Amino acid sequence: MPVKKYQLVLFIILFTGFPGRIDSQLKTIQNPPEGEENLNVLASWIRWNNPGSFLINHLIKEADKYYDLRDAEVSNLKTADDWRLRQKWVSKKLNELVGPFPLKTPLNPRITGTIRKEGYRIEKIIYESMPEFYVTGCLFIPGGIRNKVPAVLNVIGHNQESFRAELYQTVILNLVKKGIVVFAIDPPGQGEHVQYYDPDIKFSSIGYSVIEHCYFGNQCFLSGSSAARYFIWDGIRAIDYLLSLKYIDPERIGVTGFSGGGTITSYLAAFDDRIKVSVPCSWATASRRQLETKGAQDAETEFIGGVAEGITFEDLLEVRAPKPTLLTSVSRDEYLTLQGAREAYAEASKAYQALGASDNLKLTEDDSKHWMTPKIRTEIYGFFMKHFNLPGTPEEETIEIIPSNDLKITPTGQISTSLGGKMIFDINREESSILIQNLEKARMNTETHLESVREKAMKLSGFIPPEETDRKSFINGRYQREGYSVEKLTLPGEGNYVIPFLLFVPNDNRGVHTGLIYLHPDGKITEAGPGGEIEKLVRKGFIVAAADLPGTGETRNTATRDLATGYTALLIGKSIVGIQAADICRIARYLKSREDIDPAGIGAVGINEMCIPLIHAAAFDNSINNIILSGSLISYRSVAENRFFRIGLIKREGGGTEHPYEISFSWGVAGSLKGYDLPDLIACIAPRKVILAGLKDHMQEPASEELINKELKFPLSVYALKKASENLEILSSDEKPDLIISRFYNQ
Repeated sequence: MPVKKYQLVLFIILFTGFPGRIDSQLKTIQNPPEGEENLNVLASWIRWNNPGSFLINHLIKEADKYYDLRDAEVSNLKTADDWRLRQKWVSKKLNELVGPFPLKTPLNPRITGTIRKEGYRIEKIIYESMPEFYVTGCLFIPGGIRNKVPAVLNVIGHNQESFRAELYQTVILNLVKKGIVVFAIDPPGQGEHVQYYDPDIKFSSIGYSVIEHCYFGNQCFLSGSSAARYFIWDGIRAIDYLLSLKYIDPERIGVTGFSGGGTITSYLAAFDDRIKVSVPCSWATASRRQLETKGAQDAETEFIGGVAEGITFEDLLEVRAPKPTLLTSVSRDEYLTLQGAREAYAEASKAYQALGASDNLKLTEDDSKHWMTPKIRTEIYGFFMKHFNLPGTPEEETIEIIPSNDLKITPTGQISTSLGGKMIFDINREESSILIQNLEKARMNTETHLESVREKAMKLSGFIPPEETDRKSFINGRYQREGYSVEKLTLPGEGNYVIPFLLFVPNDNRGVHTGLIYLHPDGKITEAGPGGEIEKLVRKGFIVAAADLPGTGETRNTATRDLATGYTALLIGKSIVGIQAADICRIARYLKSREDIDPAGIGAVGINEMCIPLIHAAAFDNSINNIILSGSLISYRSVAENRFFRIGLIKREGGGTEHPYEISFSWGVAGSLKGYDLPDLIACIAPRKVILAGLKDHMQEPASEELINKELKFPLSVYALKKASENLEILSSDEKPDLIISRFYNQ
């Protein structure tokens, strides 16, 4: 049936409005308001809606592979002989990971004072766990000793007062009232053993104990050792001191500690066979659960490559079976999970059962935050009394808290200002100097050394060369600006994540452009706005890829503590530097595959911390033809050789004296000084072009001419050997990247 005229008019009105408004409405639909640019590539993307967890989830997934292998091995252990073989292997592996320990030297103990109280006395002790490495502690001795008595070493958690705090005194003095000698010592960074004590502020210049532990821990990691070694060795030597006392029964030695002290308790109990009874409080957990819930903890809790080598927290419990061990855990712990404690207990129980001592392993739970509750404290007293064969009740008694100042051991209250001696930094520097001397010797044989550097740097950093399929990009938007476009792209990363980046493409008639990777620690959008540094480069004809490497920009870690990513990588034999370097190579190869980019002219610019992964990437992959480093750390050696450093310190607003910084190891490669340093990698890039602008020293200040000459002597000699001296350029001033690049490309 033909449409009537009035029906057609009605149709037009219903669907387009009145005739006089049709043109204007169509114009509005075709040209909606643009609004502000959103340069976040992953915005409104369902699959990648939590980019702040990309990096840590990738690391956890990699760790799971090692956990699966280990769990499969442990599941096959059935008999006592099976477990004994496992214990022998674990003991050997632990010593490889943490050692070598120093030779035992004279303790040179001294008593600096005595306090007498009703029913007990306190001796203030100083001993040397290593020559001139002083340890302070108090020996709490029950009165009326007639025969040999048991002794407990009390290692302390992350309390700045150490054993002088009320909670610790409560536990110590209740053990003393049960007839047990207790030796409580100051861990490094706590009590009178502060490593970076500043008399002007009467506190550490770095921050409270955890911050100090991670600070000197990072220096140790560069040298290939763990700060755990110092905590363990101090404890082993403390037991040496206890056993030198005639009234101590060597068959009744115990150790206990809460929180961080629980960690050290488990270490000591695993390393020292003389410890008969172990009570780690609010520590014992399944390693896998720790990483996937609360995350990696402080530096002294991490062994380099420990998880990759098949060692977990559970092994520290199982290696000492069938000796008595009490685990304690609370339900709302801020740093550990009850589930992890239960799983660790369940696995360790199999070892104890196979060895015929099921009753010697116990788990006590309570509902609380991170704390030693009254219930847990009573369980601790009872467990020691049972296995030390002591009579009496385990019930807790009210004790007199001794003022902290009364328990002062040194005249000034600090080893550093009373005795001087060595700190962890001093010993690590001595060990680092040997590694550096080895590097200097190796550099004398240039070609052999350069081959070794590439191989060792790849292995130590955990670098995995990209696959060819990694260059497939995904576009998630584009903006047109005057003279160029900005594309929002991703590439597949090393793991189950994507690398977001912006591609700036000139709208010119050139067929082929120079490709440039731009890396800024604050993220790709830092210089991406109109009038920014990147626009200046694009207007000069460059195609620029500004990327957020894992842990930066859009993918900046928001899932856990700043230190957790670097330390998790360290546990699995990787580094954030190595992961980022591989992703830089992915971007380079993507640019190389584009028809509008000269494959022989891929360059890269690194700003500040991003220089370090870029140096690694260029040393590993010839796809990167040249690099410009603006504000690079000059060497890892400079950090290991100097007491203070700034790289990896993140200022904490409102942190005050106690918590001025967060600590990160995302810039470091554990054990790097055993095989290479940053100048060695620069030498590996020769004869390709490298510009070093505004080099920084360990304090992130402009490097002195003397330091530059010292650190860059080797790469300069390599460039000269390859007749390419002009390709290694050192700029004393921190020029703008666009000006450096313009001169670099003669544009």
